[in-house]
Parts: sequence; C-alpha cells; structure tokens
Amino acid sequence: MAGVASTKRSGMSEHRRHRLRLEISREAARLFWAQGVDATSGDQIAEAVGLSTRTIWRHFRSKESCAEPIVMRGVEWEMAMLRSWPRDLSLEDHLSAEQMRFGREAGEIDQADQVLAMKMILLGDREPAIRTAWLMACDQMEREMTGVIAVRLELPADELQVRLYAAAASAALRVISEDIGAALLEGADPRGLADATERLAGAIRNATGGALGDPITA
Repeated sequence: MAGVASTKRSGMSEHRRHRLRLEISREAARLFWAQGVDATSGDQIAEAVGLSTRTIWRHFRSKESCAEPIVMRGVEWEMAMLRSWPRDLSLEDHLSAEQMRFGREAGEIDQADQVLAMKMILLGDREPAIRTAWLMACDQMEREMTGVIAVRLELPADELQVRLYAAAASAALRVISEDIGAALLEGADPRGLADATERLAGAIRNATGGALGDPITA
C-alpha cells in the first residue's frame, strides 16, 4: 500500500510539473513572438508567469528551451493521429475524420496552443535555438512513426526499411506542417487550406513509395 501511495504522489507531482512547464512555455512563447528572443529575459518570463526567476531555471536549462513544451504541443495531434490509425481506413479518411474531431473537441486553450506552436516554428527560421525545439519535436514524431509503420507493415521496428520510411515520412510531415503553419500565420483563409489533410497524406504516401497510406484489409 505504501508503494502505491508513493507512486500516486509521484504521478501527481509529475502532472503538476508538466502543467507548470507548459504554462511557463506559453508565456515565454508569447514574449519571444512579441519582442524577440534576444530582448526577452528569464526575469521577464518569470514575471509573466508569476514565479521567481530561480523557479524558471529549475524547470528549464535556458530561456530558449522554454519554447520546447509549446512546440511539442504542436505535434501532439499528429502523434495521437498516428497512434489511433485503424487498419481498415486509408490515411486520407483517417486524417479527415481526426481533423473534424479536433475541430469539434478542441477548446480555446488547445487552439491557442496550436497557434503559439506555429509561431515558434516560424520564429525558428531566424532563431536557431528555437529551431532546435522544433527539430526535437520532429524527432519524437519520427519515433512515433517508426512504431506505426512497424505495426502496419508487420515488420520489426528496428528494420532498416521501416526506419527509412519513418525518417522520410516524418520529414515530409515537417515540411508540410511548416508550409501550412506559415500560410495561416500570414493570414491565409483556413477554408482555403481544406486540402491540408490530403496534402499530409499524399506527402506520406510519396515519402514511403506508397507503402503507407492504404487500408489493410487482409
């Protein structure tokens, strides 16, 4: 019983830590976007969150690394989508259904986080330290993709071909995501990007030579 209680306490502590890191990341991202990374200090981030600067440095190794949690939020939908892809659906149909579900279920905070993530990804074009956060998120997406492809093709996850497919597919997702995000931030009408899911699915199909995308009926 003592072990179970200890685990519960530890789990709650980790949950609180995750929420705090995300809140710090939100405020840091807003400041980075509004005034630039160089002009933003750890003290300003701390003040925006209502914490001490010492607390900020307990959770992040540098001010730039504060962007990492919000950028990771930007790929959570893609990773969840990959994990939940049913065998009997094509990638196009699954992506379309998941996009509609996100539109129905996403709250204001979720939508705001997606916008902040897009802003950090775009900011990364001129801020190498912020770019690192995006590339770390893409690396995690590649790992998720490796598992999905291995299951879908019934191959070992460490098979070279599986890893090559995962690397190519995740790179395609990265480029398409950057393109769509930049267009939205520049004022593109979201209705004009209605084919975004088809573009994502098509990019993955092309990147894997057609090995990934079709439903599995056997």
